[in-house]
Amino acid sequence: MKIRVDYGTEGLDVDVPDHAAVLQMPPTAGLDAVSDRLEQALKQPLGTPPLAELARGRGSACIVISDITRPVPNQVILPPLLAGLEAAGVPRQGIVILVATGLHRPNEGQELIQLVGARIAAEYRIVNHRARERDTLVNLGQTAAGAPIWVNREFVAAELRIATSLIEPHLMAGYSGGRKAICPGISGVDTMRVLHGPELMGHPLSAEGIIAGNPFHLAALEVARRARVDLTLNVSMNAQRQITGIFCGELEQAHAAGVDFVAAHCAASLPRAADIVITSSAGFPLDLTFYQAVKGLTAALPIVREGGTIIIAARCAEGIGSPDFRDLLLSTADVASFERRLSDPDFFVVDQWQVQELCKVLRRARVVLVSQGIEPRYHGRLLVEHADSVQQALSQAQERYGQQASVAVVPKGPYVLTRLASEAA
Repeated sequence: MKIRVDYGTEGLDVDVPDHAAVLQMPPTAGLDAVSDRLEQALKQPLGTPPLAELARGRGSACIVISDITRPVPNQVILPPLLAGLEAAGVPRQGIVILVATGLHRPNEGQELIQLVGARIAAEYRIVNHRARERDTLVNLGQTAAGAPIWVNREFVAAELRIATSLIEPHLMAGYSGGRKAICPGISGVDTMRVLHGPELMGHPLSAEGIIAGNPFHLAALEVARRARVDLTLNVSMNAQRQITGIFCGELEQAHAAGVDFVAAHCAASLPRAADIVITSSAGFPLDLTFYQAVKGLTAALPIVREGGTIIIAARCAEGIGSPDFRDLLLSTADVASFERRLSDPDFFVVDQWQVQELCKVLRRARVVLVSQGIEPRYHGRLLVEHADSVQQALSQAQERYGQQASVAVVPKGPYVLTRLASEAA
């Protein structure tokens, strides 16, 4: 049978055996009258006064938005927020939109227009977070575990502090959204050196779909509390990228409501682990780089058997990722040598956490990457194997495991919370 997996902006058609299991997000209808619902959510948020009351008498406001690597519908959620602020008396010149780049590159030019729309890009001050530039950050002390808390100066200086985001499964935080807009979204590199350090990243509860006891979630929440978020506006989306839920209000309460909703609308299970899993990195914008594509691999990890194969199709239009990530991968011979380096307390490279996540996958399964964006000179040098097509990779895997090998397909990759039936029960 033919299955279309998300790949870049076009998708990719793949022929798979008829006995293959296809794991999809359960169908969820998009909301109607989204603008009206957003306005209502801002009037009746969970656990906080209405936006109009929060904004009254404030001379400045900062709205944090996700960067280009997240398909957040900023052009839908920003207008009612901005209108509400100005109606309450916050002057337009006192409003700043802060792009939560985390440790990613800035979003500028046409990309910024794509992110927020031409009108907002032209009429409002928009700033990209720059985690490595100390003069753009403010120190707010330390977490209980001793991590330094560095947060964007624009956010801390604002009289009213708002964070927006998309809630979806996340490879480290359990679910994105809420506190994650602040940490790592607008946190400094020295903060993330600890929060994305090997101990927190290596913890078994720092994984997709887990909030309770997740040490990364707890540490990020501590940073966000210290930074003070007055209002958060989270949304959820379906497979067609329509808004399915709006969760507005107090940081923890609104996020928890969104997590409960998303958990019930993104899970899919298999009766037993598969020999071969074909997955994606959910297409554009999440598969812009191999760095981002690792999320598709960790999302498939629960359903591949030990010694099995994960085939991932990721466009990687921008290549491998940051120079730090690329150079670290190219200088790493194998999983064992990387883990030896990681155990050295003096070793630190920005983006090492994504290599650590990749190694977590490789300890269990073979990985074959199908990507037009990775230059041939890098094939076989990124700790994973390479194939020219999904069909080629699938044929090779079937030669290894037999024609009747069990196959699972996850067309939307990390947007689906994969589980075995025994674990989902």
